[in-house]
Amino acid sequence: MTAVSAVDERWDDGLIARRAQEQAAADGDAPADEPHVPIGEAYAGTLRSRLDALRELVGLSRTRLDGDTLAEAGRVLDEAAARQRLSSRHTVVAIAGPTGSGKSTLINALAGVPVSETGLRRPTTANPIACTWSEGAAGLLDRLAIPGRLRRRPLAGGAGDEALQGLVLVDLPDHDSAVVAHRDQVDRVLALVDAVIWVVDPEKYADAALHERYLRPLAGHAEVTFVVLNQVDRLPGDAAHQVLDDLRRLLDEDGMALGEHGEPGATVLAVSALTGEGVGELRELLGAFVQGRGAAERRLSADVDAAAARLRPVYMADGHPGLGERSREDFGARLAVAVGARAAGEAAEREWRRNAGRACGTPWLRLWRWYERMRTHGGVAGAEEGAEQSAASAEEDELTARQRVEQAVRVVADEASRGLPAPWAQAVREAAVRGARGLPEALDELAVSVAAPPAGGRPPRPAWWPAAVLAQAAMTLLQFYGALWLVGQIVGVLEPGLVPPVLVMLAGILGGPLVEWACAAAARGPARRYGQETERRLREAAAGCGRARVLDPVAAELMRYREVRERYAHVARRRGDGSGPASVIVRTVGGRGGAVGPVGAVGPVGAVGPVGQVAQVGSPGLSEPSGSSGTSGAPGASGPLGQLGLTGLKGLRRL
Repeated sequence: MTAVSAVDERWDDGLIARRAQEQAAADGDAPADEPHVPIGEAYAGTLRSRLDALRELVGLSRTRLDGDTLAEAGRVLDEAAARQRLSSRHTVVAIAGPTGSGKSTLINALAGVPVSETGLRRPTTANPIACTWSEGAAGLLDRLAIPGRLRRRPLAGGAGDEALQGLVLVDLPDHDSAVVAHRDQVDRVLALVDAVIWVVDPEKYADAALHERYLRPLAGHAEVTFVVLNQVDRLPGDAAHQVLDDLRRLLDEDGMALGEHGEPGATVLAVSALTGEGVGELRELLGAFVQGRGAAERRLSADVDAAAARLRPVYMADGHPGLGERSREDFGARLAVAVGARAAGEAAEREWRRNAGRACGTPWLRLWRWYERMRTHGGVAGAEEGAEQSAASAEEDELTARQRVEQAVRVVADEASRGLPAPWAQAVREAAVRGARGLPEALDELAVSVAAPPAGGRPPRPAWWPAAVLAQAAMTLLQFYGALWLVGQIVGVLEPGLVPPVLVMLAGILGGPLVEWACAAAARGPARRYGQETERRLREAAAGCGRARVLDPVAAELMRYREVRERYAHVARRRGDGSGPASVIVRTVGGRGGAVGPVGAVGPVGAVGPVGQVAQVGSPGLSEPSGSSGTSGAPGASGPLGQLGLTGLKGLRRL
C-alpha cells in the first residue's frame, strides 16, 4: 500500500467544530436516537465485587494507613467511577511511542486520511489529537482534556468505518520528548485510556526508557497493550523477523508476555505505516478488539491488580498473627505477679490465722505478745520508724509493680504484633500502650478492694469458732475460780483443802494452751482456703482489668486487620478464565515472518521453534544464549542489519 494521500472531501473541520459547540450547549454528545449507555452496567461479576472490596478496604484502612499508601487505590476507584459514567460503546486507544517512530503516520494510515501532522520537525505532535469513528465520545474526550479543535472524525465511508465503530484513537506526544509538558501529557493520558498501542522502530525498540519506565511497570496491562514494530520497510531481507523476535524477547523480560496466570500477552506485530504493510491486519485486530467492548473492564481489572500488588506489603502478614490462649494466660499471670496476688493470698492466710489466735488464745499469752511487741518496736518512736520503713517499702513495691505491668504490656504487644505488616503492628502496639495508661493504678485499687475484709470488718469464721472461744473463756474462769478458792482457804473463809483448788487451777492453766493449740490446728485448713480464695479473686480481677484495658483493644485491632486482609484477598483475587499459557501474538508482513508461537519460542528466520530457541540476529551486539539453537553469525561478522548498524546499536543500548 502506498502512502496515504490527503482526502479533503472526507473532512469538514468546520462541521466538527459546529457539532462540538452544539453538543457542549446541549450538555451531551449522544444523538437522540442513540441513548447513552453507561459502562456501569458492564461492571458485573468479579470486577464489580473486587471494586466493592477495594472501596471497603480503603474505608477500613484510612485510620491505619497514610494517604500516600492508599493514593493509588483511591485513584483506581475514582477512575473506575468516572469511566462508569461515560460511554460503554467506545474504546479509547492511545498511540504512544518515542520520537520519530511514526505514530502520526500510523494513525493517518489507520484512518485513511490525514489526522495528525507529520514531518521532519521534532517533536511533531505537541498535544494529544483524537480521532473517533462514531458519535457519543465527547464525554470521554473531555475526560482526556482534548479540546474541540484537536478532535477529528472521518465522515461515513472512511477507512474501516464499519469495523472500527466505537474506536477512539488518541495520538500522543513523544514519551521521550525534551519538553517536560509533553511527557506529562503522555503520563496523564496513559492513566485514563482503555488500551495502548506502543509504536517502536528498528532503532529504538530496545530503548531502556521505554521498557523501564512504561512497559515493565505496565506488564499487568498486557491484555490491553499492542506493540507495533513500525518502519519494517527499512529492514533488508529477513531482518524484520529477527528484530521482531528480539522485541518479543525484551517483552518477555518485561513481563508483558509471561502468561503465568493464564492471561493473554501483549499483541505484537510488524507494520509499515509508510507502505501500508500490516496496517490492514492491525485494523482488523483493532476492530475485533473494539467490538468486544471489554477493554475498559480489562484495563480497570489490571489497575486493580496493580493497586493490590502495591498494597500487598501493608496487608499480607508472615505466618498467622494473633493472641493465643497461652499468651492471654501468660499476660494474666504477669499482671497477677505485678499486683502481688500470691503475697496477698499469703497475707490473708496469716491474717486469718492471726485472728483465730486472738480469738482462741489465752489472755496471758496475748498479754505477753503485746509486751514483746512494745519492747521490740520501742513504743511510739518505734511505731513511727516502722511506719516510715513500711512507707518506703510500699513505694519501692509500687515502682516494681509498675515496671512489671509495663513489661507485661510490652510482651503481649510484641506477641500480638509479631508477623503483622508494619502499619498494623504499630496499631496493635499503640492500642496496647493506650490501654496500659492507668493500668497500674487500677490494679492497685483492685488489690485494695479484693484484699479488704468483707462487711463487718472481719473475715468469715467457721462454725466451731464460738465454741472454741467459750472453751477458752471457761479455762480462764477455771483459773480464776481455783485461785479464789485457794485464797479463801488461806484467809479462813472456806474450809481448808489444798488439792481441789489446785486441780481446778491446773485444769484452767493447762486447758487454755491446749484449746489454743487445737484451734490453731483446726484453723490451718480454713486459713489456707481463705488465702487461696483471696489470691484467686485478685488474679481474676487483675486478668479482667488487663483484658478490658489491653487485650480487648488489641483483639479489636487484630479483628480489624483480619477484616481488611479478607477484603484484600478478595481484591487481589486474579481472574481465572481457564485459558492455557499466554502467548504473544506476532504477525509479520511481506513473507518475512513466521507463524504465531508461544512466548519465547523463536526459531530460525521464517519459522517458529521450540521454547527457548532464540535465533541470532547475526550482527555485533547480540550473542546466542547458552543452550539455544538456531542460525547465528560469526562473532564480529556483519549480518543482515550490519549495513544499517541498527542491531548492534540497540544491543549496546539495551545492555
